[in-house]
Amino acid sequence: MENPKGGREFRRTNTMKRIAFLLFAVVAVAGVVVHMAHASGHAEGEAAPIFGIKIPPGYRDWKLISVAHEEGDLNDIRAILGNDTAIRAYREEKLPFPDGTIIARIAWSYVPSEENNKVFGRPQSFVPGPAPDWYLQLMVKDSKKYAATGGWGFAQFNKEGKPTDEAKLKTCFPCHEPVKARDFVFTRYTP
Repeated sequence: MENPKGGREFRRTNTMKRIAFLLFAVVAVAGVVVHMAHASGHAEGEAAPIFGIKIPPGYRDWKLISVAHEEGDLNDIRAILGNDTAIRAYREEKLPFPDGTIIARIAWSYVPSEENNKVFGRPQSFVPGPAPDWYLQLMVKDSKKYAATGGWGFAQFNKEGKPTDEAKLKTCFPCHEPVKARDFVFTRYTP
């Protein structure tokens, strides 16, 4: 016959183990969420001068708009990403882009891959190398807030999440003015 006290003790111990496990799981999930927010874009960082833009949390998980290779002094490869608003506008071929659109450019140096070239038997493979000085650029659409710059705010950040200076940001809009017909955006969507 079962001891009534022993049965209750077993259930109490089992319940305490479950509570401890759930508490541990909640703490672990919270830690992962905090780590991901930090690792995915320095969300708590400084705002860029002039436009006041911060790095959006989770931007590294946005969808790919296109890729690019810039030669000359830049010599980098880039991934151009967009938030959901940007992707929807690109897919619907909607111009001007709606307010709330954010386009991010992530850049890496463009370096030959000696390892891959050995396999191919000739120099033909290039891969992302170290991040350049200004690793991340952002364009944020707010037609009222940024009316003086075609409705776009601009920001640049280094790989540590520090924003560039005001002088550098003043060069952004003049560079984008030649593509006014495409709402000041160079990148075309590559489905």
